[in-house]
Amino acid sequence: MAKKIRKKLCSRQLAAVYVSIVLLIVLLIIPTGYEDAQIYQDMDKCAAEVLKTDESRIIDTGLVRSGEQSCRVRLLGGRFKGQEADAFNMLNGSLENDKLFAVGDKAQVVVSYDGDEILSVNMIDHYRIPWEIALAALSILVLVAIAGRQGIRAILSFVITVLMIWKVLVPTYLNGYNPIITGMLITGILTVVIISLVYGFERRTAAAVSGAMAGLIVTAVLGVIFTDVLKIHGAIMPYSESLLYSGFADLNLTKIFMASIFIGASGAVMDLAVDITSAVWEVVCKKPEIGWKEAARSGMNVGRAAMGTMTTTLLLAYSGGYVTLMMVFMAQGTPLYNIFNYKYVASEILDTIVGSMGLVSVAPLTALCSGWLLTHKSRKLCTENGAQVSTNTEQTDEI
Repeated sequence: MAKKIRKKLCSRQLAAVYVSIVLLIVLLIIPTGYEDAQIYQDMDKCAAEVLKTDESRIIDTGLVRSGEQSCRVRLLGGRFKGQEADAFNMLNGSLENDKLFAVGDKAQVVVSYDGDEILSVNMIDHYRIPWEIALAALSILVLVAIAGRQGIRAILSFVITVLMIWKVLVPTYLNGYNPIITGMLITGILTVVIISLVYGFERRTAAAVSGAMAGLIVTAVLGVIFTDVLKIHGAIMPYSESLLYSGFADLNLTKIFMASIFIGASGAVMDLAVDITSAVWEVVCKKPEIGWKEAARSGMNVGRAAMGTMTTTLLLAYSGGYVTLMMVFMAQGTPLYNIFNYKYVASEILDTIVGSMGLVSVAPLTALCSGWLLTHKSRKLCTENGAQVSTNTEQTDEI
C-alpha cells in the first residue's frame, strides 16, 4: 500500500516536471519578434585579446575621462578569427558606462567589414561570458549537491522564469500591452509552475497558489493607488528615457513601474505562501481530525513569525542598489525632510511598504486557503500523499 501511495505522489510531481519541460521547450522555440531589431545585425560580433593600448587621445580631468583609447587586438572568433586589427574604445566621461582596457584583457568587439576587409573594430566591453558560465555551472553543482532532485526542479523553475521574462514579458511590454494585466498574468503562470514543481499537481499547490495570487492582487491594487497618490512617474526606472528615445515613445512607463512593484515582491510572496502551506499540511497530517479554523490559525502563527524577516528582506533587496544615493545625501547634509520627498526615495519607499503590505495579506489568505483545502477530506488527502492517518503512534512511526 505504501509503495502505491508513494508511486502516486511521485507521478504527480513528475507530471509537474513534464509540463514544465514542455513549457521550457516552447519558450526556447518561440521568437521575441525583435530578432531583426539588432543594431549590430550586419556586423561580426566576437571576443578579442588586447595586444597593445594607446591612451594618448584620452583627456584626463581627474575622475572623468573622455576621448578615445586605441588598441591593437587579436580577434578570437568570427569570420576574421586569428587576425590582428586596430580597435577603438570611446570614452564619454561617464564612470558608470566607460571602461579602459589593458594588455592581456579580453574584450567584446563588433567588427564592421566590407567583404574580406575589416573597416573598423569597436570595443564594446570586457568579455565576461566564460566567467558567467563558470559561475552558473558552480551554482548548479552546489544546488544539486545539496538539494538533490529538488535542486534540479529549482534550476528548471529558474530557467523558465528567465525565459518567461525575456521571451514573453519584455516583448509584450514593448508591443504596448497593458503592463499591469500582462504582468499579473505572467506572474500567475510562473506562480503555478514554480509551486507545482515543489508539490506536484495536488491540493497543496492549489492552496499555496491561491494565497500567493490573492497577496499579489492586493499588492497590485495598492501599488496602482499609491503610485498615483505619490505622483511617481515611471521615468525613474533606469534606462527608461533611453527606451523612449529608441522609438517607443508611446509606452506607459508609469504602468510598467506599477507592475514592477508586484513582480518584484512575487518571489517573497511565493516563499511565504509555500512556508505556510507546508506548515498547515504538517499539522493536518499529524492531527487529521483537526478543523479548518484551527489549522488556519496554526498557519497564521507561522505566517506571523515569517513576516518579520520577509519584510526586512524586501527592505534590504530594494535599498541595496541605492546605498551610494544615501551616501550622497549624508555627505551633503541633506535634511531627512528633503530626502523622503525625493521621487527616487519615494519610489523605493513605495516598493518596500506596498510589497510588505502584500506579504502581510498573504499570511492570513494562505492560512485560510490551506486550512480549508487541506482539512477537507483530510484523512484521504494525507493517505494519498504518503502520510499515515492512523492516530496510533507506532503505525505513524513505521510510515
